Amino acid sequence: MTDPNTPHGDEGVRHQIRETSGLVGDVLAQVTKLVRGEMDLFRAEVDENLRKAGAAVGMIVAGVVILLTALNVLASALVAGLVELGIDAGWSALIVGVLFAVIAGLLAKKGLNDLKLKSLAPTRTAKNVRRDGEAVKEAV
Repeated sequence: MTDPNTPHGDEGVRHQIRETSGLVGDVLAQVTKLVRGEMDLFRAEVDENLRKAGAAVGMIVAGVVILLTALNVLASALVAGLVELGIDAGWSALIVGVLFAVIAGLLAKKGLNDLKLKSLAPTRTAKNVRRDGEAVKEAV
């Protein structure tokens, strides 16, 4: 039986159902494509940030090696200089040791700050996912 209020009868309803299911299929395909794209961006951003972290670790290691080498030479020179000024050798060594420990602490702190998780987080991906979620909400 055909509905007199429907312009095309059962045929029109079937056509609208096919169009609607096609649109739903298109939306699902676009969302799938979007999610895959965001995952690719996420992977690329994490790889980039891990390379930066590796470089930061390399800088920390290089800084420590150079610091240890320079420490031997400079410490003995500073201790000798303080002894020449009349300070006891023991006190001279303590003063120089504390000075070098402070410098080493500052270098290590800088390196550790460069390795914080916040600086390694994929911020661009998170921003894109939020923006994409808002766009999908608006489209629906």
